Amino acid sequence: MDGNGRWAKQRNRPRIEGHRAGVQNLQRILKAIKQEKVPYLTVYSFSTENWLRPEDEISGLMKLLDFFLKKYTRDLVENGVRLRVIGDYKKLPRFVVEHLDRVIEKTKAFTDYNLTLALNYSSRHEIVSAIKRCVTKFKDKGVDSLDWNDLKQFLDTKELPDPDLIIRTSGESRLSNFMLLQAAYAEIYFTPILWPDFNEENLRDAIKFYYEKERRFGMTSEQINEQIMTGTVLKQQKP
Repeated sequence: MDGNGRWAKQRNRPRIEGHRAGVQNLQRILKAIKQEKVPYLTVYSFSTENWLRPEDEISGLMKLLDFFLKKYTRDLVENGVRLRVIGDYKKLPRFVVEHLDRVIEKTKAFTDYNLTLALNYSSRHEIVSAIKRCVTKFKDKGVDSLDWNDLKQFLDTKELPDPDLIIRTSGESRLSNFMLLQAAYAEIYFTPILWPDFNEENLRDAIKFYYEKERRFGMTSEQINEQIMTGTVLKQQKP
């Protein structure tokens, strides 16, 4: 959800106003996601690198996160949306952690719609931590038996499907340490639109972009078509 600061700068407003507009937009996009019947949404909310920002901006971001949770917890419950967190969120301020834990507990029984916040998240850190835990488990078997299905059980996203579609706003064309392993076969949609201005129509454009792609997963077009004809695989799946 990139571009909050530039959105504020274009309007001669403090950066925190851009983040506030970004939080408000997240609520709009959440409603649109449900209308599109997309069951999983993960938003990159705060990276480990974001601690390098000015202290007053970080403090404002934490207060905004707490505000979002207070204001929209009822909406999440009423709409049956499960909240998860990936990343080392326990290092956030205590008032944020306690509130997150309460909402996670309140929504844990829901299955149809899932919102995941990436907080204090770093994909590289996630990978290193997963390898350490995985090697410890496999030390008796030997790491030669280790495969992707084993490793992914130790990632923060072990309860989530790999992303089908990644949307990056604000004109930047990089993943910025987000789900580097999980994104191996994701379609990536880059848009110059700043996050606070990214609306429901823009979301539908991104989903349309996804449906227009032929996802090969390393296979040739001929192999894909053969599997489609035999019913082994669907040409496209819902993101």
